[in-house]
Amino acid sequence: MATLTSLASNPNPNKSFEVLPNPGDSLSSLSFSPKSNLLVATSWDNQVRCWEIGNGNSQPKASISHDQPVLCSAWKDDGTTVFSGGCDKQVKMWPLLSGGQAQTVAMHDAPVKEVSWISQMNLLVSGSWDKTLRYWDTRQPNPAHVQQLPDRCYALAVNYPLMIVGTADRNIVIFNLQNPQTEFKRIQSPLKYQTRCVAAFPDQQGFLVMPYFLVSFTLSILPLFEYITGCYYA
Repeated sequence: MATLTSLASNPNPNKSFEVLPNPGDSLSSLSFSPKSNLLVATSWDNQVRCWEIGNGNSQPKASISHDQPVLCSAWKDDGTTVFSGGCDKQVKMWPLLSGGQAQTVAMHDAPVKEVSWISQMNLLVSGSWDKTLRYWDTRQPNPAHVQQLPDRCYALAVNYPLMIVGTADRNIVIFNLQNPQTEFKRIQSPLKYQTRCVAAFPDQQGFLVMPYFLVSFTLSILPLFEYITGCYYA
């Protein structure tokens, strides 16, 4: 960890650099490719942009547009394709590496706040402010399954078979993706403010919750034991 003395002599010890050109509005998501140094960012200027990161600089590679602000992004596990969703109520599939055109593969009745590719199921899951999760075979026009949520989807994390969904009214909904049509458990967040993001433990034994508040340094760690047969929280 850098000390005050070392920072005075070297104000950039981690060799950080700005990714350019900047988006024209606020960023809403960042996603690194699982297979390369490609970075995708979505923003409120309706754009999805891709840069190649390396050797202390960034090189813009490509971009696509939505009709309205873009709220989320996710990569396919093989690093070839990017999914993005937003206020135009649709999810686009962008075959980035092949240079193909983006196409709409999912639709909701309200803005799409979260997307994630589930490689073990070969399905895309999207969470929306229309209070649903929808699972998509991207080769088909209709969802494979529609799961009702208690309120608007604000956050989602997948580490198969564990999926955590945070909604409005501080609900946390847990799914076992081996049985995705049934809620495994539902609790209310122990935090005071609305859920901003969730993250699943690598070993699937718990998850993190962070509240949506401008100045907040609070994280809640929720252990999850006996995952398949029961659920207990500290």
